[in-house]
Amino acid sequence: MSATLAADAALEERRRSGQRVLPMTSGEIGLPVLPVLRERLAAAAGENAYGPVAGSPALREAAAGYWSRRGLPTDPGLVVAGPGSKSLLFAVLLAVGGDAVVPVPGWVSYAAQARLAGGRPLPVPILPGQGGVPVPHRLRGAVTAARAAGQDPRAVVVTVPDNPTGTVASPEVVRQLADTARELDLIIVSDEIYGDLVHDPARPAVSPAAYAPERTVVTTGLTKNLALGGWRTGVARLPEGPIGRELHTRLVAVASQIWSSPPAPVQTAAAYAFAEPPEITERIAASRRLHAAVARAAAGHLAAAGALVAPVTATCYLYPDFEPLRDRLAEAHGVTGGEGIVRFLVERHGIGVLPGSAFGEPEGVLRIRAATSRLYGDTDEQRLAALAAPDPVALPWIGRSLDHLGGALADLTRA
Repeated sequence: MSATLAADAALEERRRSGQRVLPMTSGEIGLPVLPVLRERLAAAAGENAYGPVAGSPALREAAAGYWSRRGLPTDPGLVVAGPGSKSLLFAVLLAVGGDAVVPVPGWVSYAAQARLAGGRPLPVPILPGQGGVPVPHRLRGAVTAARAAGQDPRAVVVTVPDNPTGTVASPEVVRQLADTARELDLIIVSDEIYGDLVHDPARPAVSPAAYAPERTVVTTGLTKNLALGGWRTGVARLPEGPIGRELHTRLVAVASQIWSSPPAPVQTAAAYAFAEPPEITERIAASRRLHAAVARAAAGHLAAAGALVAPVTATCYLYPDFEPLRDRLAEAHGVTGGEGIVRFLVERHGIGVLPGSAFGEPEGVLRIRAATSRLYGDTDEQRLAALAAPDPVALPWIGRSLDHLGGALADLTRA
């Protein structure tokens, strides 16, 4: 069971029993559907026939344009759509085969998907502040040792920008990763679902496909940038050349046996979104500003409590380290790892977060992940106000949530 979904279910049980909860477990974006997308979906509701396995021509053309505008020229014939980028990531791992290198910390599903695909996850740590990308020289050592031991690593999974750390790997680290993957003959599977949520649009994340175009698969979707988690549509960009063509054949074969074709009405709306008309780019820009403001405010509370927090440069995630408070936490609350912090926050204050161990870290680390994406309001009216506010943190409902977090952290770390 996904640690994120399990934690969300437990919080919902608490809420139904009448307890106050502050959900900071999952990265589901708490924002309403943009009206023009709702209208496009409604107008396409009559599209009820099976379509092409790889996705409709309109969606694949739109996705190709989306990537081309970001410096990655894309052949629509090498685009594959599916019911969510999560499903596509799993299907890509099935198509590649073998074992997969995963970053630590890394998104909760990468290692699980590698196992479900019949391989083994090979964990490799990241550099501080360079989330989502395994340290290149550690990657080389881990793959060399694994192959010597009879394992079969064929892929390295990366997240650019990163979940869980909220950071963006530098272009130099991404370039080193690309060089190492080429040296080791690894396929790079680059999860770029947060690509549009870099807080400073003047400094966008750099895809590994820019440095290793012949061996990088890129996936994305509308779940994060447009808060369409329930629509479940994603797209994958396969590389040009022999590797990409072979992967495309395998990926479409996998898709044909699992989902047949993505839901047609959603594809129609998604094609419109990937074409990026002004109302789409305006909504994404407003979302980006909102995520940045609330994440920064939450980071301030964590830092004030004594946790180490890397500067959050993308997404809505925080990955604080309470190691400087280890002795205090053990003495005051018997907390010796991230799991203890999670229990304390949920049992005493109804705040849901996830421990570092959910992201592949050892159980003794005092790191947690907190997501701010569901603090924007309980109604669409409040959420739209948050999107439009020049200072969303000053809105009463967001301020109350942040104060609740600050009080809980003060309780946790009080000497």
